[in-house]
Amino acid sequence: TLEYMSRLGKVNDTVKDKLVIVPRIYTNKPRTKGVGYKGMFLQPDPEGTADIVRGIRSIRLLHLAAMNESGLTAADEMLYPENTPYVEDLLSYHAVGARSVEDQLHRQVASGIDAPVGMKNPMSGNILALVNSIYAAQSPQVFKYRNYQVSSDGNPYAHAILRGGVDGSGADVPNFHYETVMQLAELYKNSNLQNPAIIVDCNHSNSGKQFKQQIRIAQEVMQNRRFDGEFKKLVKGFMIESFLVEGSQKHDDVFGKSITDPCLGWADTERLLCDLAEQV
Repeated sequence: TLEYMSRLGKVNDTVKDKLVIVPRIYTNKPRTKGVGYKGMFLQPDPEGTADIVRGIRSIRLLHLAAMNESGLTAADEMLYPENTPYVEDLLSYHAVGARSVEDQLHRQVASGIDAPVGMKNPMSGNILALVNSIYAAQSPQVFKYRNYQVSSDGNPYAHAILRGGVDGSGADVPNFHYETVMQLAELYKNSNLQNPAIIVDCNHSNSGKQFKQQIRIAQEVMQNRRFDGEFKKLVKGFMIESFLVEGSQKHDDVFGKSITDPCLGWADTERLLCDLAEQV
């Protein structure tokens, strides 16, 4: 991670006038079936037993080291809402995942965070449910949190992340295309939401986890931004899965290669960022 951050910091120096780069350092991993690698938060100790206190300390040390290495502050996923206070002073962006976005506590905690929160559309791809989640996160809330009654003012920077959906037969249904974005634009207008914004997740169900397709998807969205001023105003950026070595692996055998979702490699990532900067 620190090697990646060092390289990303150098690229940021060349494109920072055009792009805002927020590295995704996700220290928790949601699992569809509830088992498997769950990230640093539950990283086993040397004896193989999960040590949550050790995990929390490791997460903070990683985020601090990444900042020192690159000068960039990161995004993390709010998988477990009660853990947010352990990292919120270190993050510039929070993401609420597709499996969590309809959960009441995730929405309520998002309403009290003093940073942008991206709300992913649910696994079903339901856009109306996504808009409802954004509305809840932007609204003042009163709720029980960490054994206290707390209140929030609402988060005006909660916004949409389009990650594609999965239909009843398990097939991926992309939703980054022009027609879906403009449908969401209309829902934004009708809901009187603040600061309308969309981030396009180039991987997951938008690419069918065909990681190389992230390049094509980003370029297609950029073309639509040139075509339509309203589209351009609404679509603010991309979420891209990237690491040092392209693809993925089952075991941690190759340095800098993902052990979860397949990722773009470094050369493609650097080229894509520079291409995007030229088009802004």
